[in-house]
Amino acid sequence: MEMKSKEIHNQNKPLHIVVFPWLAYGHLMPFLQVSNFLAQKGHRISFISTPKNLHRLPTSSLSPLINLIELPLPAVDGLPHSAESTADIPINKVPYLKKAYDKLELPLTHFLEQSDVTWIVHDFASHWLPRVVTRLEINSVYFTIVNATTMAFMGPPSELLNGQRQRPEDFTVVPKWIDFPNYDVAFKLYEMVSHWDCMEDEVSDFQRLAAVIEGCDFVVTRTCPEFDADSLRLLNKLYGKPVLPLGLLPPVLQDTDDVDDESECGPWPSLREWLGDKKEKSVVYIALGTEVTLSQDSMHELARGIERSGLCFIWVLGHRQEAGAPDMIPVGFEKRVEDRGLVWRGWAPQLRVLAHTAVGGFLTHCGWSSVIEALGFGRALVLFSGASADQGLIARLMHGKRVGLEIPRDDRDGSFSSEMVAESIRRVMVEEEGEVLRENAWAMREIFGNLNLNNKYLEEFNKVLESWPASTS
Repeated sequence: MEMKSKEIHNQNKPLHIVVFPWLAYGHLMPFLQVSNFLAQKGHRISFISTPKNLHRLPTSSLSPLINLIELPLPAVDGLPHSAESTADIPINKVPYLKKAYDKLELPLTHFLEQSDVTWIVHDFASHWLPRVVTRLEINSVYFTIVNATTMAFMGPPSELLNGQRQRPEDFTVVPKWIDFPNYDVAFKLYEMVSHWDCMEDEVSDFQRLAAVIEGCDFVVTRTCPEFDADSLRLLNKLYGKPVLPLGLLPPVLQDTDDVDDESECGPWPSLREWLGDKKEKSVVYIALGTEVTLSQDSMHELARGIERSGLCFIWVLGHRQEAGAPDMIPVGFEKRVEDRGLVWRGWAPQLRVLAHTAVGGFLTHCGWSSVIEALGFGRALVLFSGASADQGLIARLMHGKRVGLEIPRDDRDGSFSSEMVAESIRRVMVEEEGEVLRENAWAMREIFGNLNLNNKYLEEFNKVLESWPASTS
């Protein structure tokens, strides 16, 4: 890249990098992964979030060069007092969390003014940050935790601010600026209606996204060209600035993880024992993430479909899936399937389960991190979009890549039938016509599970940070 006539950061001198993610666990963890890598390169990291979010982070293997900086979350009317992340609130309360996040501008600015910060790596929500870092002559990079296909669907800043898409219905078709074939990615109407509910009235997510794209020095996205080449190329054109792949940030399965995971009182020994006598690739793992909420009727329909499939399964019920009513799964369900199914309540070591040879497929809400974990082990996907953020787009993308099959649902209300659930699970797991899905998913290990490949993009990101011209106003 051309360095122009500005001062270039001294490549031999460690940088001081501020990392400032959005208040969601699915954002905090990728930002922490990147922070750990940059700290391994000798850079000082100030990882900034609210107290409750920082206390949730796994810190046992944290580099001493990472300093966790607490900024108390300001109170706003409508936000529960103890809420500091999307996991603490229903989707209709997220706009209040964004209002509180915006109030972090003053304390964050004060920290930046008092520190020798070289770079800030930030998220989509901090639309006010570009003007702050411009005044303080700090370089900034927008790290989007989603893939380039999702970002291409959202479009350039001009479209985000003043485009033709003004209603949920407008997001249910492929955008006109997609300039390559075989892009069949768009939202279903029920997904966009759900997303509309979590947008803040005063500053929409589209305005936030446009501001951070326009205001940063460059963009990095959680993908790689081996998977996302056409969309990466298009993004560079749409944004008029560099868009770099950061790699997929695949998690590493350690021989010994946290004590809770490995101890005899933790969940893994019980799950490992249950999986131990199952045939190779015979078990479908079912998990809908920590923030997906389904109605009791939908949970019952899903349960009936799982039962009708006749296959072995582990179904992890998160807090959100159990909180709606006393009988969120049908009475008698667990008794009827006890010879082949396990309903697990609470947290489960997902990476360890997916890595087990007995697991062959994954019924997923289509969170990008979960998809990356599954394809890192070559597990075929049963796609059941959680209807928030980019999960619907990921479902279409993976269906189109033929590494999984999306459960058919009504476009308008998201309803589905147990018959379709059972049929989709069986096709992905055992039926002959699903063999191509299983083969394609298995082949994806060479990309999604390839640590050397993905670390190469982190190395390139580090080099860009070290060699980029220092900011001047």
